[in-house]
Amino acid sequence: MAERTSYADGAPCWAQLLTRDAVAAERFYAGLLGWECRDQGGWTMAHVGGRPVAAITPDPRAADPAAWTVYLATSDLDAALARLDAVGGELIEGPAAGYALATDPFGARFAIYQPGEFAGAGVLAEPGAMSWAEVNVPDGAAADAFYGTLFPYEKRQVAGGIDYTVYHAGGEPVCGRLQMDEHWAGVPPHWMIYFDVADLDAAVARAAELGAEVPVPPFDSPYGRVAVVHHAAGGGFFSLRRPPG
Repeated sequence: MAERTSYADGAPCWAQLLTRDAVAAERFYAGLLGWECRDQGGWTMAHVGGRPVAAITPDPRAADPAAWTVYLATSDLDAALARLDAVGGELIEGPAAGYALATDPFGARFAIYQPGEFAGAGVLAEPGAMSWAEVNVPDGAAADAFYGTLFPYEKRQVAGGIDYTVYHAGGEPVCGRLQMDEHWAGVPPHWMIYFDVADLDAAVARAAELGAEVPVPPFDSPYGRVAVVHHAAGGGFFSLRRPPG
């Protein structure tokens, strides 16, 4: 795909891992996704094919397990933060340097980013790069109302056995919302990041070799073959996807 230089309002445009062990996380993702990790003076920018894809930031106060934060694009950060306050979200950090860290009414954490000189990820939906993000919450209708007010999403419910809504921005699907059921007991609301791979089964095997667990083994979905991975040493939870076709 061509290099990405812009994002529609509401589209995931960047991902940041806060971790207590950045060295272990860098080693893990380099081995799994082929990331080239470049020191930025206190944090690391990961690249695929010379293009930025994500950040790894050391933080001794980071949650355990480590957590990925999705950055959702906006063309007007101040206006987005005004809407955030009006619909029950909480600002927990910023605004500064074009971004703010927030939580939705259920406690799921995300960032709002107004691209400037740095547009965000230079590539999406290629092996090694972020391809999708979804928020997992206990009340789907309330989440749709919240995020639909915060961003100009067109929301489309997915038919099937689970309550899932796809959010569209700029005329294309950009992220989703899953309503958590009884199978999610004890799991707090959160955003999940997906990274693409060319061969999911090989990637899952490689993740295990690198010390990760696979709490959700590979399964087929309408959007590709997916697995959930947990790297307890510093890489946190995330999903791997092999695109359909």
